[in-house]
Amino acid sequence: MCGIVGYLGKKQAAGALLEGLYRLEYRGYDSAGVAVMDENVIRIVRRKGRVKELECARHLVGNIGIGHTRWATHGSPSEKNAHPHRFGRVVLVHNGIIENAHALKEECLTRGEEFSSETDSEVIAHLIERYLTGDPLLAIKKACERLQGSYALAVLIEGKHAIYLARKKSPLLVGKGEALLVASDLPALGNISHAYALEDGQFALLKGDEIAFYDGELRPVSPKEIAFDREEGEKETLCFEHFMQKEMAEIPAVLARSEVDFATDSRFSDFYRVLCQTEYIQIVACGTAFHAGLCAKEAIERLARISCEVTVASEYRYRDPIVKENTLCIAVSQSGETADTIAAALLSKEKGAHLAALTNVAYSSLTRAADSVLCTNAGREVAVAATKSFNAQLFVLYSVARALAFSRGREAPPMQCFSALAYRALEVAEEVRSWTPFFAAAKSAYFIGRGADYVVALEGSLKLKEISYLPSEGYAAGELKHGTLALLEEGTPVVAIATNEDLAEKTMNAVHEARSRGAQIFLVTTLPGLAAREEHSVLLPPIDEVYSPLISVIPLQKLAYYTALARGNDPDKPRNLAKSVTVE
Repeated sequence: MCGIVGYLGKKQAAGALLEGLYRLEYRGYDSAGVAVMDENVIRIVRRKGRVKELECARHLVGNIGIGHTRWATHGSPSEKNAHPHRFGRVVLVHNGIIENAHALKEECLTRGEEFSSETDSEVIAHLIERYLTGDPLLAIKKACERLQGSYALAVLIEGKHAIYLARKKSPLLVGKGEALLVASDLPALGNISHAYALEDGQFALLKGDEIAFYDGELRPVSPKEIAFDREEGEKETLCFEHFMQKEMAEIPAVLARSEVDFATDSRFSDFYRVLCQTEYIQIVACGTAFHAGLCAKEAIERLARISCEVTVASEYRYRDPIVKENTLCIAVSQSGETADTIAAALLSKEKGAHLAALTNVAYSSLTRAADSVLCTNAGREVAVAATKSFNAQLFVLYSVARALAFSRGREAPPMQCFSALAYRALEVAEEVRSWTPFFAAAKSAYFIGRGADYVVALEGSLKLKEISYLPSEGYAAGELKHGTLALLEEGTPVVAIATNEDLAEKTMNAVHEARSRGAQIFLVTTLPGLAAREEHSVLLPPIDEVYSPLISVIPLQKLAYYTALARGNDPDKPRNLAKSVTVE
């Protein structure tokens, strides 16, 4: 969740730290802070709120420092709970959760030590200070041995002109260029020529102009350099008002560059052989990625007739899952750092599944754990609400479904020119802007559909609630009458998605039930006859129904965006949420 930055070079550190924090703000924006050391003295500035509140820290003098932008886990958003935390000579920033923090804190309190925050992170500074009798790296190692949970740490020691790093389960990268830089994600590293990722259990020391890496026993190791796209550092909205708006506009281009044929592309010959042997499929994911998995289940079972189970990753590992022989597990995560998804994926692999990572980040923790890697090539997505990454995940998953069908000698609908269809969908989706007054004034909203349209209803509901804060639910259309109709009242918005001609009239039965209870109906469809019957409708271009979520979700993404604006919200940075969920 939280974002970490670090700088060691010849320039003033404060400016570089703030620039990095702005680039990482999607990881958390409850509070932020920086620590800069000059002449062996560390000065800290922390503020509640977004990184812009830290601009006063630009005056800090010193060419070495660390910074942090927070998504609260332990302790409310406040200045006292903001990082960096200090105890004695030790100043640190932390991403992750220390599960035994309470017990460790009690131990410190027994020794008479005082705490200035409610966080789990501060206890780490106490431990390091306790063990700081010689080599700081050894003290950090001893402290880490006491920690249960996850952590990425960047540490300053007063009097030591160096940055010390440690990592377990939470991502941490190091870059080298004109300066040495540290960050939780690549865009914050800025202008670098080389980038490296710490592996689980590793430590690193940044000193002078060199980076030294160590294993869990502090033995020197050679880091593996990661390839990166220099455009990932681009952080401008260009001609768009918000990143979410820009990223929706990029969907056609994303679909064009995500195209892959697993059955014929030689780069994926090993993966295709796995598909030929696959008898069962498990998909683990969270949030929007989970909805992409549900769409994939519809396509895989219909096209390839292979059983596909989709599980919320945070539940998978706690139900003793059954993994049969020749099972393929597809772990879906935009960042590749979603802690629950990684844990579920590793458990499935441990039980014998072939693990495929579907992610937008080729250098992520998930990709390093996987047997096969399927990249979405969506480009950097900054807005917290996933849009283009969802469409890209769908495209790749549908490509997997087609390859599975091909491997069994079954026919599958051809992959159309989806980029052109998405471009047309973006155009007609602008019609939902006229719907926003109904949603902005509503107390709740509902989305309904059948089959794949039901999954799109779930995703549309999630988008609306996460950025507009309007209570919303997605339902299978046939389930509306089993309780939920009791919540409908005059003017309640109900969005129906209907792209399957065989199921359309069944969906409309639920529409009529809702309308008769006073609901205001909004329709997203590919069927002209259906669209002509509704006052508020968006008619999408025709598309094979098995692939229809690729474009039917676009009006719902737009609806969420415009409703958020109408309700006075920042669609890029919804309250209480962060882009990369690196804690369980």
